[in-house]
Amino acid sequence: MTRKLFTGLKTQVYEHPFDRKALISLERTPVLPTLLKKVNEYGIDKLLQMQIIGSEFKVTPRNFPDLHDAFIETCNILDVAPIPELYLFRGTGYIKTYAIGVEKPVVGVNIEGMEWLSCDELMFLFGHEVARIKGKYLAYQQMAYVMPVVKNIIGTTTLGIGGLAVNGLEIALYNWMIMSKFTADRAGLLACQQIDIAITALMKLGGLPDEYLNEDTINDFVMQARSFELGNLDSLGKLTKTFSFMEYNLPWTVMRASELLKWVDSGDYENLLKGKEPEIHTVETEDTEKSEKDEKDDEDWNFLTGWDKTNQS
Repeated sequence: MTRKLFTGLKTQVYEHPFDRKALISLERTPVLPTLLKKVNEYGIDKLLQMQIIGSEFKVTPRNFPDLHDAFIETCNILDVAPIPELYLFRGTGYIKTYAIGVEKPVVGVNIEGMEWLSCDELMFLFGHEVARIKGKYLAYQQMAYVMPVVKNIIGTTTLGIGGLAVNGLEIALYNWMIMSKFTADRAGLLACQQIDIAITALMKLGGLPDEYLNEDTINDFVMQARSFELGNLDSLGKLTKTFSFMEYNLPWTVMRASELLKWVDSGDYENLLKGKEPEIHTVETEDTEKSEKDEKDDEDWNFLTGWDKTNQS
């Protein structure tokens, strides 16, 4: 099939509102700049790069042509340049992908991803990963990966940061990691441009083998996704949100399918395919037009104060 190329595509036109709220909350956390600086000083970015280059297979048009072609087409559709390097890594028993590297981003997919996914489904997952590069948020993502190590270092050296503040930042990071999946999935759909493909890719990502994919299992999964209500998230207490999203490495496929289907149903996805971009609201505009309800929403997403108050009670 011939897919639309989104020349000049901006992340904001497909950004999920929960992603935006979580990111604003994260970036307003006072200890974030200090920890980012420390992570850079420890050379985490270069260490991760060395681990990949030293242990994984670099994908080229010669060794894994189908994998390479699906990745290149994804980057071209989403207007990602320069095109990152792609690596293939060992099996884990389930589909896994990643995007890392602040200075020189790379994308990885494991053996299961290559073997279990069709080329179209691979494009959905590749779109999900390159969206993280396009959004330029890899520094935050890498911090989440190394947070347990950073917390141990802080526990012995403090770095002038209180333990409660670090716990609040960790929760905000993990929450944003989950919310950012919604935006990344939208990019994945823009890459493969077939909602049916996105759904089956998510089902496989959730661990369902290909032989169990049939009309009944797919329809039931879609029904389950449509009945899932994430819209009540804003009404949840901070502590509930905290426990809900500590397992950010879970695939959360039903929840993600639910949000992706809502985006398709809204007509925004179809409008993008037709070249009609939504109006982009900047943080400055939102701050200028903020109402009392908006301010309460911001407070509900402030995990730093939520953690402090919980521990002081």
